[in-house]
Parts: sequence; structure tokens; C-alpha cells
Amino acid sequence: MPGSLEIIFRTLTAFIILWVFVHILGKQTIFQKTYHLFIATITMGTIAGNLAFNLNIKFRYFILAFVIMGAVIFTLNTLAVKKHRYKEWIAGKPTFLIQEGKIMEESLKKIGYSLDMLTQALRGKDIFNIEEVECAILEVNGSLSVLKKAEYQTVVRKDLNLVPLSSKVPVELVIDGEILDKNFSTHDYDKDWFLAELKKRNVQVSEISYAVVGTKGNLYIDLFRDNSS
Repeated sequence: MPGSLEIIFRTLTAFIILWVFVHILGKQTIFQKTYHLFIATITMGTIAGNLAFNLNIKFRYFILAFVIMGAVIFTLNTLAVKKHRYKEWIAGKPTFLIQEGKIMEESLKKIGYSLDMLTQALRGKDIFNIEEVECAILEVNGSLSVLKKAEYQTVVRKDLNLVPLSSKVPVELVIDGEILDKNFSTHDYDKDWFLAELKKRNVQVSEISYAVVGTKGNLYIDLFRDNSS
């Protein structure tokens, strides 16, 4: 096969394989830049680029590399989605940069995030005064989530009844039927209270897909059977 035709064939093949790869793993490959997906994007792109132009390496070796890398990433992605105990190790975990209105300098140093980077990210959220922030979390995909202090939160219709606002950070209690014991030990909600709430609702822990205490102290429960309490 002439060199130009082989390059055309390899390029089209690389595109098709990447297209299949993205469709199999889903949209999180594009939007959720977690550790393993970020590595997958770079690696698969590198393999595809070499497949298209590096004629010195046999075609079947590239296909083998695609299959192996695709299988590894698919396995890691499945574990990260379905097994919460492996999620932090595979995908990383969010980092508190501001907690209870205080800048967490040690967390900033640990992840190499400067104060200038923090203030820039806050300005991207239309926050120019850092004292307005109750909590700021750097998510695993690199985005910054911010909770303002109660006095700086935007008033909505539901708040016009003058019920006091709360600035509590949401606390996840159950994911995929597994109780997150560490969240009970570090927050104001104990397990006895939670189990009592479940008893009131006639719900078992094994039936719960996701349970969280919201910013206003309300307990939200989503069940595997696709209804919520």
C-alpha cells in the first residue's frame, strides 16, 4: 500500500477507534477530568496520533494497545462508578480550600494551589470579597464549588417567609447502600439519629442509593427503586 494511502487508512481507523472509545465510556470522558479519565484522554490521543503517522510500528500493535488501554480504563471507570470504596483512589477526591470561612493553607500547599489561583477562581464565580465565602471545594474535575455565608446568599421566593438561612455544607451519609462512617464522625449528625430517621420512613440502608443532609439540614434520600423520601 502506498504511504499516502496507508496514512489515510490509519488516520480514519484512529478516529473511529477514539469515537468508539468515547461512546463506550460516555460523556464523562469529556466533562469529568478525573485522574484516570485525564490519563486515558492523553494516552489514547497519543496512541491515535502514532497510529496515524508512525509507519515504523506495525498496525496490529496499535490495535492491541488500544484494546488493552480501553479495557483498563473501562474497568477503572466501572469501579469508580459502582464501588464507592475505590472511588477516591481511582478518581481522586474533592479538597476543601475554604472551610467555615477560613482559608485552608495546608490544603492549598498540598495540592500546589496558590492563593492567587483561589482568588482568581472565586472571581470566576462573581465573588470578589473572600470574606463572603463560607466554603470552597476544589472538585476532582478541577472546578471550584462555592457556598457563600448566609448573609451573602441570594434571597429566593422560598426565603421570603423569613426562615433563618443556614450555611451548612452538605453531608453525604450513604452512597450505593454503604454508610459513610467517616462523615458521621466529623459532622453534627450521628448514626443513631440517621437510623431513627430511616425507621420513621420505613427504609433500610441497603435500599438507599444516595442519602445526604442538605445545606439547610434537610435529609434527602434516593432509593434504588427510583423514588425518593
